[in-house]
Amino acid sequence: MNLSHEEEDNSLSLSKFESMLKTNKVLFFDSEEFEDIILHYLDTGKINLAKKALKLGLEQHPRSTGLKLVQVELLVFDDKLDLAERLLNELYAIEPTNEEIYIQKANIYSKRDQHDKAVELLKTALEYTDDYADVYSLIGMEYLFMDNLEMAKESFIKCLEEDTEDHSALYNVVYCFDFLDQNSEAIEFLNGFIDRNPYSEVAWHQLGRQHYTLKQYEPALRAFDYATLIDDSFLGAFLEKAKTLERLKRYEDAIACYNITMELDDPTSFALLRVGKCHERLGNHEKALKFYLKTVHEDPLLDKAWIAITDFYIRRKNFQKALYYVNKAIGIDNENKLYWKRYAAINKALHFHEEAEEGYRKAVEFGDHQLDTWLFWVDTLQFLGENDSAINTLLQATEYFPEEYEIEYRLAGLYFMSSQNDKAIFHLSNGLRLNYRNHVMLEEFFPTIWDSKVVQEAIAHHRNH
Repeated sequence: MNLSHEEEDNSLSLSKFESMLKTNKVLFFDSEEFEDIILHYLDTGKINLAKKALKLGLEQHPRSTGLKLVQVELLVFDDKLDLAERLLNELYAIEPTNEEIYIQKANIYSKRDQHDKAVELLKTALEYTDDYADVYSLIGMEYLFMDNLEMAKESFIKCLEEDTEDHSALYNVVYCFDFLDQNSEAIEFLNGFIDRNPYSEVAWHQLGRQHYTLKQYEPALRAFDYATLIDDSFLGAFLEKAKTLERLKRYEDAIACYNITMELDDPTSFALLRVGKCHERLGNHEKALKFYLKTVHEDPLLDKAWIAITDFYIRRKNFQKALYYVNKAIGIDNENKLYWKRYAAINKALHFHEEAEEGYRKAVEFGDHQLDTWLFWVDTLQFLGENDSAINTLLQATEYFPEEYEIEYRLAGLYFMSSQNDKAIFHLSNGLRLNYRNHVMLEEFFPTIWDSKVVQEAIAHHRNH
């Protein structure tokens, strides 16, 4: 590997410094060498070595502004903000045009959550700096802390005007557009950026993501194509391209694309699952199942994989196999509402109504409050003759669906069945008010009470009014 002169110098300084620490011999370094050594240790998280280097540096160069600014950085890192501020004020008296003083002061204000003051100081730093991109990026971050996405976006765009290679600024700009739901504006910005920087794989990738969000799959695919042509090891772009090909129903091409991601890196459970889904859509059922099983082997906690296997067997009406896999899934995670709902549906298909009731009850207990889950549960309770439990369950459901005719008609029927006619008529009136056309469901679910005088009179009364 060829190192630049700068990297070689740094590496020589580091090895010289570390041998000095081992031998306790005091060697001389110029102040810039000390700065590089300290910053290297800070970047690699070796804080104690950074502090040792700073102490030795200040002993050899007590007047070095650069080293004192690094000292400020370490003080801020240790949350000694007042001490850092005092040192900065001393440095300001000596060098009032040093932009680093304003940047470090801004950092202190940022730590104190005074982000507006930090922005003011960074704007002053702009008057003295040669590195506009870095300062604009810092201003953008302060605006992000203040949740001022428009100003943050503007600052990151200015940063990119100074340095088109600043990928984190580009990601931050797109984040702002995303957060503000400005996908079309993001596309316009990225197209302009690409006109000036046609080989920016990150920009092409982000452009593809924006088109994908807007369901513009053809232009999304074109953008991901460019990103992967520029960088043929761009894993994220290949994944997004594969997802887009799926949307375009080009399943074989999607499989090929997912395979590339698995060559670039270890297969992810996401890619394995998607390949399985593509094979299933192509009618390659055995291959689909093979990939679903690989997925659960790769990530046993991925509920989508267990659900894919279970649904695979449900679609083929192989309920015994479906039950086997949903039981395995529940054995790994017995608080997953999606597993319990399938457990209920499978047992219902197998006419195991008590197990089905347990499944719906658990699904609701673990957060499935969808209307169909409540109704399936109630219908199972009614089938088991547990009318009181069915009524209590429906009353719970009304907390989530206060104006739902399917609940009201069922409550009416169940109250009629238990001879609580006043409550029954109240709920029947609600059902008729909410959806008169579907009142015949009363006959479907409760044929024994349909012909009773009280039910027919209530329906006639509503029809005449």
